[in-house]
Amino acid sequence: MTDLATFRAETRAWLEENCPPPMRTWMPEDEQVAGGKKAVWKRPEQKIWLDRMAAKGWTAPTWPKKYGGGGLSNDEALILEEEMQDLGCRAPLRGMGLSMLGPVLLEYGTEEQRQTHLPPIIKGEIRWCQGYSEPEAGSDLASLRTRAVLQGEHFLVNGHKIWTSNAHHSDWIFCLVRTDPTVKKHDGISFLLIDMSDPGVRPRPIRLISGASVFCETFIENVRVPAGNLVGELNKGWTIAKRLLEHERKGIGGIGARQAAKFETPVEQRAKQYVGEVDGRIADASLREKIAAYNIDAQAFQLTRRRAAEEAEAGQPPGPLSAMFKYYATELNKRRYETILDVEGFQGLGWEGDGFNDDEIRLTREWLRAKANTIEGGTSEVQLNIIAKRVLGLPD
Repeated sequence: MTDLATFRAETRAWLEENCPPPMRTWMPEDEQVAGGKKAVWKRPEQKIWLDRMAAKGWTAPTWPKKYGGGGLSNDEALILEEEMQDLGCRAPLRGMGLSMLGPVLLEYGTEEQRQTHLPPIIKGEIRWCQGYSEPEAGSDLASLRTRAVLQGEHFLVNGHKIWTSNAHHSDWIFCLVRTDPTVKKHDGISFLLIDMSDPGVRPRPIRLISGASVFCETFIENVRVPAGNLVGELNKGWTIAKRLLEHERKGIGGIGARQAAKFETPVEQRAKQYVGEVDGRIADASLREKIAAYNIDAQAFQLTRRRAAEEAEAGQPPGPLSAMFKYYATELNKRRYETILDVEGFQGLGWEGDGFNDDEIRLTREWLRAKANTIEGGTSEVQLNIIAKRVLGLPD
């Protein structure tokens, strides 16, 4: 056997032995594990699965072993992902520490920052949130006003962030702050790590149309942050901010490639259930055409993602192409839910009551939630501008 074939066989055997059966089922959104000091375990197997994967470093499979990561090659990490999907294994841990902050610390952080923050991220001991957007700085993020003034060995931080995902459940926040208001707006920004246990940090949930409270306003008042929590150079945080957004968009671009592939009912099967079938085909011809077009585009997108992953094996960080993946994945995901709504008709608008089953009620909320995917991490309009300027090289 080749080395990769041996790795695949050993990985599958380990997963079969160590992944608890309840962790090989469809994972509802409220059972996703983000860890942290405020973590609530709906099933004891969630913690068991997290601890087993973290012990191997497989919550962050490609991170260096010296920080607790798995030290896997890109090929090995892909095999691990494939075997987990094939067995239906849930992701043991998700969150911004893994997908966004960790890669940035590996590239820009000091050794002390890596040693301090990466192991707790890998073990799920600390949960991170993102302090970027502000009430007057959304798509024009560089207009942010949250101020950090260096006073000897600490920064004094004051400001107001918004759309801070899961801030009320998080322990730390990575934050963009203005450290020099006298220069051009992109040049006076720094990247700080702030402990949310400080009484001056106050998150307040924002209720969404879906009924959930995923996003928050976060108020920061007279918070003293050690100068050692500055990542990168003073006033050079915009470079780090852009890199982190590339990692965020790459992660969002994976929508549709996850556990749903094994457990979610295919759209065409739903259509046969709701509108009927004739000779094994969906009864409604226009619906057949719409679903076929969606399936073709979804398959082409996944093949493109796979090709991009293979091209990235040289170790190149995500670049402006991440905007393309983010844009297409979120628009495709929104289209998927709209297609399901077409299939289910009135039953796709269930919110509560005996006239709707649990699956229909779940999908209504997920349909509404999917609309936010095209806003978070930079709106679709912002992604199109990035693609036009930085990928296609079109003039302003």
